[in-house]
Amino acid sequence: MSGKFEVYQDRSGKYRFRLKASNGQVVATGEAYETKAAALKGCQSVVKAATGAPVVEAGA
Repeated sequence: MSGKFEVYQDRSGKYRFRLKASNGQVVATGEAYETKAAALKGCQSVVKAATGAPVVEAGA
């Protein structure tokens, strides 16, 4: 199984997403969104931006 995005509502009522690896470990979290639709759009933005993105060292 590959990784997956989970969209959830936090304690303050905002929507967030987390990206989980295939082993269930959280590898990334998103910011707070006002609506579930906006959080889902955030997931799609991450997928789109990450496709083919290079890995670089900070400060290099």
